Amino acid sequence: MRYKPHKYQEYATARILDEPFIPLFLEMGLGKTVITLTALNELLFDRFDIGKALIIAPLRVADDTWARESQKWDHLKHLRISKILGDRKQRERALKADADLYIINRENVEWLVSMTGSKWPFDTVVIDELSSFKASNSKRFRALRRVRPMMQRVIGLTGTPAPNSLMDLWAQMYLIDQGERLGKTITGFRDRYFTAGARSGHVVYEWKEKKEAEERIYEAIGDIAISMKAEDWLELPESIPRVVPIRMDEASKAKYKQLEQDLLLPFLGGDVVASSAAVLSNKLLQLANGAVYDENRGVRQIHDGKLDALEDVIEAANGHPVLVFYSYQHDLERIKKRFPKTRTLRKGADGTRDIAEWNAGRIPILAVHPASAGHGLNLQDGGSVIVWFGLTWSLELYQQANARLYRQGQTRNVIIHHLVTEGTMDEDAMEALESKAAGQDALMDAVKARISKLEG
Repeated sequence: MRYKPHKYQEYATARILDEPFIPLFLEMGLGKTVITLTALNELLFDRFDIGKALIIAPLRVADDTWARESQKWDHLKHLRISKILGDRKQRERALKADADLYIINRENVEWLVSMTGSKWPFDTVVIDELSSFKASNSKRFRALRRVRPMMQRVIGLTGTPAPNSLMDLWAQMYLIDQGERLGKTITGFRDRYFTAGARSGHVVYEWKEKKEAEERIYEAIGDIAISMKAEDWLELPESIPRVVPIRMDEASKAKYKQLEQDLLLPFLGGDVVASSAAVLSNKLLQLANGAVYDENRGVRQIHDGKLDALEDVIEAANGHPVLVFYSYQHDLERIKKRFPKTRTLRKGADGTRDIAEWNAGRIPILAVHPASAGHGLNLQDGGSVIVWFGLTWSLELYQQANARLYRQGQTRNVIIHHLVTEGTMDEDAMEALESKAAGQDALMDAVKARISKLEG
């Protein structure tokens, strides 16, 4: 695909090229990955300014997103990527591989530093989700701090740099400029911008911002930090769809194929049976979500791919409320088990209070079935992030559900994440929604097409 950058993307890329140490505070949906890859590509092959570049990212992002994005755009397809993931031998092999970009998950940063030590090989480091290094006492921060002097370029990426408080900024900025702007130590930073609040003896449990601390802190980092909000750079309001691809493990793929081909998936104590094309579609969508009902209404767990992806979205939202649309009761149960703070909308007066709490920003995760998200449910004041955990074939339900946030009064662009399991009915449902042909006919056509492939 040909890359046609927006003006703000061109600007951000140019700033990366000009500034050796730079934090990019970019909200979701602004394309931080392609912006950064475009800059790295120019630094590698046009300017010859860098040698080895390392990208540190959350595990699933490291395993999939960066490589996938490089293959999406024509000008980036030549980039050779080595993923420093897996067991120790796999990581060591990837570290020795000849590549343009090396990608590692943040949990293995400490291992990488201990492996390379004074021979740290990367002159350029990209920290995706910089805010995950906000704790100055964490092992990952301390490890990266040791090798920071050996880096010639550092690019930090995050949507919300201070999700909890301005205190979160010190460690992140230290990795950018080694304390040049906010001080060399967390203690000095606290003394300058905060006052001690609640304490027990010498232990302070709460730090309160001094007057004008926020203004002074952002002024201190303003010469290199780029802060972009979606509403500042995109037409308002706008819905920004995003497909999040989900990979099933081989065992789960095998179960999916068996159900698709045999219309039967045997389990001890109750089989999963598809007696018609419509039932088959329903079962396949359930399985794509990660679990499926058997003939006795028991729930058969298959995989956690969508739960893992939902966790990534919630983390990237950095405290912004997330509205999750689910399809089946077992989806809701698994979501609530993984994310205990998840709330659902109750009925009557309780439901009215739930809506008020959501719009006040007091519900971090709200799980709603699209069939119950009809007209008149105004949730636009509470958030701008939607996740479709399970897809629907109904275009009407889909549009009505999205309109709970994407409606008059919404002041932010609405990011709509669709969790799509690769090689499953999810892809057909997504295609139908994108082509505005969603409905029963599209469902049946998709099932017939898959059955024809199997018979052929």
